[in-house]
Amino acid sequence: MTTAAAQPRPAAEVDAPQQVADVFVIFGITGDLAKVMTFNSLYRLEQRGLLTCPIVGVAVSDWSDDDLHGHAREAIASCGTTIEEPVFDRLAARMSYASGDFGDHETYERVAHAIGEVNCPVFYLEIPPFLFGRVIKGLTEAGLTKTGRVVVEKPFGHDLESARELAAEIHQYIREDQLYRIDHFLGKMGLGEILYLRLANPIFEQIWNRLHVGSVQITMAESFGVEDRGHFY
Repeated sequence: MTTAAAQPRPAAEVDAPQQVADVFVIFGITGDLAKVMTFNSLYRLEQRGLLTCPIVGVAVSDWSDDDLHGHAREAIASCGTTIEEPVFDRLAARMSYASGDFGDHETYERVAHAIGEVNCPVFYLEIPPFLFGRVIKGLTEAGLTKTGRVVVEKPFGHDLESARELAAEIHQYIREDQLYRIDHFLGKMGLGEILYLRLANPIFEQIWNRLHVGSVQITMAESFGVEDRGHFY
């Protein structure tokens, strides 16, 4: 994931405590990432008592809340998780669904209606990068980003120039301190061990930095292919 497009934030902004989200809105809730990772992660958070806010899923599919709940159950079970009914019932009670085209302003009106009066919404965009600007524009025009935060999934551009162009587009609608770029693969244990190896060995720490390392390429073997996700690449 390219992160160099962003300008460093002032220390006061970086260190300032963030307000706890009072609603979590997921664009692309019917997609592969939600099926493979997001639903199971939400279930585990619910299981640990760490979820405290409503969850609104948004996608193009003409689904009902019950459709979303059924899809979530199947996704969680497919991850090998044993579903505890009281836990799933609590999670399902949090989840609602809003459908619509991401280019239609009525979609964002439905989202606004679904989330109600909130102070600190978090919008998680599990969608292709070419839709980032369109969705953030729609949210902003609906008045939903004034106190909100936006999380965008990888890839954020395919090189430095495209990442900067994407950042410039997004900055038309929200501030940099409202934008969070995420790459869920950076949370994998093997990648975390690279940082540990660097910090635990002074000989590596002196040379494994931006002055000596031009790029880092990580290849991870997976048991599935691109399938129907070609538009992401």
